[in-house]
Amino acid sequence: MTRFLLRHRWPVVLAWVALAAALVAGAAARPGPADDDFALPASESRRAAELLGGPPPGPPGTLVVAGADPERVRQALGELTTRLSAIESVRVAPGPTSQDGTVATASLGYPDPATALRIKETNLSVPGAEADLAGNDFADFTLGGVTEGVGLLAAAVILLLAFRSLIAMALPLVVGVVGVVCGVSLLSLLQNLVPAPSFAGYLTIMLGLGVGIDYALLVVTRFRTSLHDGLEVEPAIATAMRTAGRSVLYAGLTVILTGAGILFLGPEQGGGIALAAGCGVLMVMLAALTLLPALLRVVGNRIDRFGLPRRESRTPLAARWSAAVQRRPWGFGLIALGVLTVMALPALDLRVGWSDASNRPVTDTTRRAHDTLARAFGPGAEAPLVLVAAGGSRTPRSSGEGCAAELVAACRWAERTPGVARVTAAGERAALVIPATGAQDVRTTELLHRLRAELPENVLVTGSTAAAQDYAEHVRQRLPWTVGAVLLASFVLLTFVFRSVVVPLKAVAVNLLSVGAAYGVIVAFFQWPPDRGGPIDAWVPTMLFVITFGLSMDYEVFLLSRIREAHLRTGDNSHAVREGLAATARVISAAAAIMVCVFAAFGAFDDRALRIMGVGLAAAVLVDATIVRLVLVPAAMQVLGERNWWFPARLSPRRLRTSRRVRRSQPRADDGPGPGFLA
Repeated sequence: MTRFLLRHRWPVVLAWVALAAALVAGAAARPGPADDDFALPASESRRAAELLGGPPPGPPGTLVVAGADPERVRQALGELTTRLSAIESVRVAPGPTSQDGTVATASLGYPDPATALRIKETNLSVPGAEADLAGNDFADFTLGGVTEGVGLLAAAVILLLAFRSLIAMALPLVVGVVGVVCGVSLLSLLQNLVPAPSFAGYLTIMLGLGVGIDYALLVVTRFRTSLHDGLEVEPAIATAMRTAGRSVLYAGLTVILTGAGILFLGPEQGGGIALAAGCGVLMVMLAALTLLPALLRVVGNRIDRFGLPRRESRTPLAARWSAAVQRRPWGFGLIALGVLTVMALPALDLRVGWSDASNRPVTDTTRRAHDTLARAFGPGAEAPLVLVAAGGSRTPRSSGEGCAAELVAACRWAERTPGVARVTAAGERAALVIPATGAQDVRTTELLHRLRAELPENVLVTGSTAAAQDYAEHVRQRLPWTVGAVLLASFVLLTFVFRSVVVPLKAVAVNLLSVGAAYGVIVAFFQWPPDRGGPIDAWVPTMLFVITFGLSMDYEVFLLSRIREAHLRTGDNSHAVREGLAATARVISAAAAIMVCVFAAFGAFDDRALRIMGVGLAAAVLVDATIVRLVLVPAAMQVLGERNWWFPARLSPRRLRTSRRVRRSQPRADDGPGPGFLA
């Protein structure tokens, strides 16, 4: 395969250019629609919504006007209502007014987000009053380009410091960008077949840039090392692809496989997110395995041109560090375990739910509207629970017979329930229960459970707050299955890659510590702060687990491949650990630094769920590349010694091949793949 790529290097490059152009053109012509509906088909909230024949009662947007003079507030509301009513397809209806008259509202009806944008662009300035808009369609979100640009700039600086060559720096960036462009375009096309949320494209960019640049970095590093060892260009590329390229293949497949673990939430809930992650990783992996070798052949020996001065060290720092860890493996190992345990402790308080306007910055109009409504009408004003009368049983019926009486009885009971601020009618078959607490308050969740447990069987509870809680409960129930499937798949894959049972078990254990530390960081930074804290978005813990575990396996494959290569050559476990760490520490550190910068850049995103993902992934990679790879792994492998490489003889590939034919000689003692298997 490599020989073909090198012989036809220019056609390969042109083929990638044509592929990228075709995917971009196709995505522009037929982009798939976004689907942000996370409701569960079998949940009570969904069944109640279907009974109503549409979404629960309530407008998609609300105009909120506040001021010190009630009369001026009333006049301002009238002026703004006239302006908004002039917009085509916008329906404006009077809403409730606070008891003191300082806050007035109007409900906004409109057909699509494009109309919402026109509403948002309307001049809402009025003398003597402040006007804001409530509703997700009016939230401010950072446009793509700024965040990705910051990540790319940081990656360029790190690559320049690592390679000390402009040409070597440029190659991973080119491969990463081309792969991401193809991945995002492919995702947009596939969204016509598989529903995906609106943030899916950003998730593809985040993962694609992070792993794509890293994969190319690994291959370019091995190519330059082979050149410096005296090989010609084509043999150097062949060596890089046979070793580092194979590591990229296994690492990419591992990330895709673990990312698919979110499908345990259900195809409708996890399919779009898994597709977003898979498209990005798949395309950057293919670019690193096909486009990069062709580019390396085009560049050849010129890869070190335009370089910075080099500083060589006789003994690599990583080798000296590894020797220090191996002299006191128990001490270093226990310290590393202690640090990771402390970082993971906040994860015990993890609470899942959904972000809302209260988590947005105060510069956002929806946040200001949320705060105004909470002060005027109570914190539960934007978190109503909708009671729906099913008419005799919890199975929705088309007939409304008896619904009015059932609903009246349910409303009277709800009014006496602790935690309910008020109950208002919303039609013949529905009523709104306004909690005394906000949507993210645990007491609101307790109220939802109490209503469902104590209301008659024929009264269902729905609404956005109920739907969010149903999804959160679903995630909690499925998360153990997701974790188990990912752990099992990773163990099986690493077992056959390294022909060892102990190494995969150790890898699974230390990678779980990285995930636990990442969970602890997001709880401490996003859930605990009293001013801006709130539950973690329900899909984030599962996605963070599967992606973090996959990325951790990346570094595990990179490091252990070199350790195994050295062990097969020397038979000395201690020397193999030291040599493997020395050979990979520089590239792993550079790769981790790039990922941390790319992921952390998304921490500035306006969407809170993506901020949590970015910070969580950055923390996981940083912990994994430092505490885990530089301390815990060498310490554990030193303690285990030759037991690291134990593998049942009956499962040895050579023993299996021998059993299928007549033995012509005794099995050799050096069972397993040769030194060049992975690196």
